[in-house]
Amino acid sequence: MSMSVVFAPLFGWPVLGVAGAFSLALVGLGAWRRLRGWPLRALAALVLLAALSGPSLQEEERRPLGDILLAIVDESASQGLADRRAQTEAALEALARDAAGQGLDLRVSRFGDGEDDRGTLALTALGAALAEVARDRVAGMVLISDGQVHDLDAAPDLPAPLHLLRTGRASDWDRRIAVVSAPGFAILGEEQTITLRVENLGAAPPDKTVSLEISVGGNPPTRHEVEIGRTLALPITLRHGGANVVQFTIPEVPGELTGRNNSAVVSVNGVRDRLSVLLVSGVPHPGTRTWRNLLKSDSAVERVHFTILRPPNKQDGVPVSELSLIAFPTQELFLEKIDDFDLIIFDRYMLRGIL
Repeated sequence: MSMSVVFAPLFGWPVLGVAGAFSLALVGLGAWRRLRGWPLRALAALVLLAALSGPSLQEEERRPLGDILLAIVDESASQGLADRRAQTEAALEALARDAAGQGLDLRVSRFGDGEDDRGTLALTALGAALAEVARDRVAGMVLISDGQVHDLDAAPDLPAPLHLLRTGRASDWDRRIAVVSAPGFAILGEEQTITLRVENLGAAPPDKTVSLEISVGGNPPTRHEVEIGRTLALPITLRHGGANVVQFTIPEVPGELTGRNNSAVVSVNGVRDRLSVLLVSGVPHPGTRTWRNLLKSDSAVERVHFTILRPPNKQDGVPVSELSLIAFPTQELFLEKIDDFDLIIFDRYMLRGIL
């Protein structure tokens, strides 16, 4: 506990300074002329100036604040493997006992997986925890994690040393499929390449090769023997438009940490280089021009247009040999060449026995 006198002037120190100088001049003038009662006037001016300065007695009771120990606890999905969560809680309990024995204020901050599959954002969580405490009180920081961190570029300025208590065991190992690169889209019929690699992490068994199954579009998988650790360039050719799902799978081996990463899925959007369209108009009408202009606006569209001008049930007495019309090529279009068209449009077509 300490006591001190503090001042809170009513008019501010510059005003009091001017008033003090003026009072001193008047008292000095009275003393020089030996006026009666000048000492009392000097005492009154001094009391008035002291009152205007707003003196008060301040009593303080201070208590020293202890240093802070930050514990950043990783609760991401990878911490759920084996007995890592139990190791994490045991390490946190031991850390709490040590902090209490040294008079440290333990602050615990927990974080999980990042949004949008961004991984383990340990350093982002560390920066958020540091923002909630006085940095000059931080004595140290401890990160309890399996060591998988995906936000090194977000590392904050550290006011104290950062320590890592790593969960897991030295004998832990895992095998996974890593997709190095894959195209987002591919033109139908053209060969594209997907690059991947089968990796061993940790104290893996000394296997040199592994069986890799490849399935495209839900078709039965094909099996290939590939070398572990080698980057593979696998050619694929898409046969249909839209999403084409390519799945890679390796067998799970006893002793692995998890089999969830023994499979990888790549979705490649199949697009056509040119779209072949057959337009069949049942009757002539003004909307036919709209269809033609719409299809002609895209240079990647190949258009074949037929208009039925004279249905078979129409009898007008004109011999067929005198008509400048051709018979509708039903056999050629809808039996022989139907697979050549990607899209068939029936415009105002009615069932008339033609098709």
